[in-house]
Amino acid sequence: MTIQPLFEPVADDMRAVDALIRRRLNSDVVLINTLGEYIIASGGKRMRPALVLLAARAAGYEGDAHHLLAVIIEFIHTATLLHDDVVDESTLRRGKETANSVWGNDASVLTGDFLYSRAFQMMVELDSFQVMKVLADATNRIAEGEVLQLMYSHNPDLTEHDYMEVVDRKTASLFSAGCRLAAELAECSPAQCQAMADFGRHLGVAFQVTDDALDYGHGDDTYGKNLGDDLAEGKTTLPLICALSRLSDDDSAPLRAAIRDGDLSALDSIKKSIESTDAMSYTFGRADEKAKAAIGCLADFPDSAAKTALISLAEFSVQRRS
Repeated sequence: MTIQPLFEPVADDMRAVDALIRRRLNSDVVLINTLGEYIIASGGKRMRPALVLLAARAAGYEGDAHHLLAVIIEFIHTATLLHDDVVDESTLRRGKETANSVWGNDASVLTGDFLYSRAFQMMVELDSFQVMKVLADATNRIAEGEVLQLMYSHNPDLTEHDYMEVVDRKTASLFSAGCRLAAELAECSPAQCQAMADFGRHLGVAFQVTDDALDYGHGDDTYGKNLGDDLAEGKTTLPLICALSRLSDDDSAPLRAAIRDGDLSALDSIKKSIESTDAMSYTFGRADEKAKAAIGCLADFPDSAAKTALISLAEFSVQRRS
């Protein structure tokens, strides 16, 4: 199953967004243009802008302001990736070298700052206090999530509740903001705007939990990370949390030590612990719960090709292997 066919109801919108991304990435600073072109060429699913476009159409929006909103969401997301890769010392994303590996940390951080500031310039163009408020709050929550993740790094005692709080802030908050504002553009009722925001939040959690599971070898050959990156970066994700909760103290000791040390040499034994405790089934199960909750949030929206695509996107979020 691939994601691109799900975007067919907004194919024309996606082409307009891609063109707008290129125009708004343009700067008279050469390095920004060079790095920006590299980011575009690196591909990616464009899931977040497509989500905004689909949510707007599912909510009945008929204008084109959602194109700008979609680009804003994508720029904020890309800025967080540039900063994340520096903090995590990542070398691979989407199967290609990360920008910090090619141009260094300074260029990546500063280009991320450019993307943030360009996103806020575009927010002003939408001339909506609600857009500014929702996206300012979302950006702040993303930053809080980053700091929480840093605080929790290399911690084998992390709880599922704490893990979910990081996921909610780092990933789900931007999904939720994009969907809420899509419904706001369509002038939906407060209840419908909240329902669309809830859809985005549940979808974001489902997507991230699945992504964390794929880090332990359940992806396919197109998975764009080095397997074990999360372990090396000290991220105690749900497969590890579940495995630790089901192992005896003696059996869990090597896993706890590997988390504390970011010991990639222990990856094979960790994968065996995850398999022996059925932690992967639990992880995918939690993701599936969130995907189903997301689908339930769309009940009051009329049937349409865009709504069907949103439902399929929720299903894809837990069925994907890349």
